[in-house]
Amino acid sequence: MKSKATQDRAKRREVETAAVRGSRERQRDGERACGTEPPVGMRRTGAVAVDDALRDPETEDQRLLDRPPRDDFRRADSWRVLRIQSELVEGIDALGTLDRAVSIFGSARTSPDDPMYSAARRTASLLAGAGFAIITGGGPGIMEAANRGARDVQGRSIGCNIELPFEQAPNPYIDTLVSFRYFFVRKTMFVKYSDAFVIFPGGFGTLDELFEALTLIQTGKISHFPVVLFGTDYWRGMYDWCRDRLLASGKIGAPDLELVQLTDDPEEAAEMITAVHA
Repeated sequence: MKSKATQDRAKRREVETAAVRGSRERQRDGERACGTEPPVGMRRTGAVAVDDALRDPETEDQRLLDRPPRDDFRRADSWRVLRIQSELVEGIDALGTLDRAVSIFGSARTSPDDPMYSAARRTASLLAGAGFAIITGGGPGIMEAANRGARDVQGRSIGCNIELPFEQAPNPYIDTLVSFRYFFVRKTMFVKYSDAFVIFPGGFGTLDELFEALTLIQTGKISHFPVVLFGTDYWRGMYDWCRDRLLASGKIGAPDLELVQLTDDPEEAAEMITAVHA
């Protein structure tokens, strides 16, 4: 009979596998909605379709964060540190010439006929027209809309893509594409080279970027810069919860709640940023 610990590990593995499968299916739903779905049984890297059966299901993040065999620890992870170093260097080389930039985040599943797609495109156009480069995660949905908005006004359009168990194809509106194996290196690039974040409706990845930025600002690790939540209906529940639970119980201070601004208007979102960086 299997021990409870063994059963728990098996259950966690089952849940993790289901989560990855569900994320892959949602990614395909988003590609289908955006008209970028690759052929059946294939994945897409840029304009190239590749047989997904040839892809290693493990990512470099998983290899780094999983506990390796004891006899392989020093050899495997020491070499991995060099790969991380090279990825940091590549990111800095690609983005180091940026003067001013804004990172725009949101769901990859947002279709072109969604009002949020149009709003992200318009917001990016206004910011690019004001001299800001636009940085996104490089994929479809809101990311595509923002890169497209920058392209509309001949602004600099940047995509920071990430290796996933299911390939995220870069959208066709990117001028500078930087691909990363490690989430934390990619997130460092977002923070290092951005003067503001605009957060459109999204899921766990979008929330991750939002709360990482707020934590770094709150703790003084980075200089304060605007964090704009676009879509008041979408974000209001979270904002009210932070006020009614976190602030009311003393887990954050009143100034912390003021680190975010909410809007439904692209012009107002752009003004919130340009007013600070005039």
